[in-house]
Parts: sequence; structure tokens; C-alpha cells
Amino acid sequence: MTEQQANFMIQKIFIKDASFESPQSPVIFKGKWQPEANIDINTDANKIDEQLYEVNLTITVTANNDDQTAFLVEVKQGGIFSINGIPEDQMGHLLGSFCPTILFPYAREAIGNMVTRGGFPELALAPINFDVLYAQQQANQADKAKESTIITH
Repeated sequence: MTEQQANFMIQKIFIKDASFESPQSPVIFKGKWQPEANIDINTDANKIDEQLYEVNLTITVTANNDDQTAFLVEVKQGGIFSINGIPEDQMGHLLGSFCPTILFPYAREAIGNMVTRGGFPELALAPINFDVLYAQQQANQADKAKESTIITH
């Protein structure tokens, strides 16, 4: 039996969903600009067919200024990836870390554009280490599995 050669290709990168809200406009522009931002990041992956996978990276940024919501922006950046010949034990890392790393610059650009077009100063999200986030997610799932095993026994 011959081993299948590993193959990974980006098929398509697209915005699946995007929204921008500035509920306090235009009043929010009158005050001093000292925002506090909260960033929420989520990823998911779905198998489309034998070799195609859809991966989505959702980033939500909420900026508050003087205890008021200045803006809320959310982008769901999608990608379709052709993947074959990758060992099953490596697929989770590929879909949960490697693919989101590819999608992040596109999501960051879309968020920055919407914030600027909303009348706010430029927002440049710092790079994100998806390897660390994936490892934390795996550790949390392992902890939950242990807890449910303890509870059921």
C-alpha cells in the first residue's frame, strides 16, 4: 500500500457575515476618545465533501468609551480548503489553528475598514497565536470530559 501524498490548497477566502453598529453616534464623537476594547474569537470547521473543508473565523470587537458602547463590529471570515493525505490526528490542529491563521489577516483588514468607515480611529488588531488558542481549547475540552466522567460515575 502506498502512502498518499499530503495536499493542502486554499480554494476560496470570503466574508460570510459582517456587521458594524455604532449605537451612540454621533454623540460618541464629542467626548474624549479613550476606548476599552473587548475581543472575542471563535472558530469552527465543517466538512463539505471528501476533500473540502469550510473553516470560519469569527471576530467580535466591542469598544466602550466612558461606559457607553462606541461600536460593535463582527466579521465571520470564511475559507474553503482542499485537504487530503493528512493523518486524522493532525486534522484538528490544521482546521483549528493553521486555517484560522490564514484567515486572520483578511478578517483584521475587514474589521479595520469598517471601524474607519464608521468614523473611528484606525483599529489594527494585534497578531493572534492560534496554536495557543487551539491548545487552550483542547485542554478545556479534556477538563470537561474528565468532569463529566466524574459526575456520571
